[in-house]
Amino acid sequence: MALTDDAIAKIRGMISSGELPPGARLPPEPQLAAQMGLSRSGVREAVKVLESARVLDVRRGDGTYVTSLAPRLLLEGLGVAVELLRDDTLLEVMEVRRMLEPVATGMAALRMTDAGLDELARILEDMRAAAGDAEKLITFDTAFHHTVVASTGNETLTSLLDGLSGRTLRARVWRGLIEANAAHTTIDEHHAIYLALRSRDQLLAQASALMHVNTSEAWLRTVLAAKAAAG
Repeated sequence: MALTDDAIAKIRGMISSGELPPGARLPPEPQLAAQMGLSRSGVREAVKVLESARVLDVRRGDGTYVTSLAPRLLLEGLGVAVELLRDDTLLEVMEVRRMLEPVATGMAALRMTDAGLDELARILEDMRAAAGDAEKLITFDTAFHHTVVASTGNETLTSLLDGLSGRTLRARVWRGLIEANAAHTTIDEHHAIYLALRSRDQLLAQASALMHVNTSEAWLRTVLAAKAAAG
């Protein structure tokens, strides 16, 4: 593992320094190992790790390349990690969302196109039609918030919030809302966000999003408390 860690560190250093920029092809394994003064097995394992992290792209029969290093690639694993978090840590994720999502929504009020707003209106119609179907609501909820945040044009922020808003987290909230006959209230909160965005009111959009995240967090706490009480 120490040899693999050394190889990972050296390859990352070559990328960070610009010696291997995005899209660059790595030297063949024997040459790379000799260049770094490490064993071929250590280099091979390092490449596997960096491929899993979407830093490298191994093309069979062609070679190994540095990826675009775009945020959507490098932060892709965040969503997988969130799905594996324990219940108490999910509340920490909601706290992070509360810090980021309202600000992102405020930015969207100034940057979202008319086409994006029309897309949100269609998603809202779909949400109202699916008010009793948790699986459909999860899908539409994901689409709604992704559309809002993506309109900021900030790929890093979009990737972070996509990763923090995993399917498991959304499912627990929506199923709790449906069981309590409160889904329509939360759909109305989405509508309030939409109206604020349509009016290009940054502060109102931010406040509407904050209220919505707070509602989701409160319901998650209720769901987790009920689970804990049930043993």
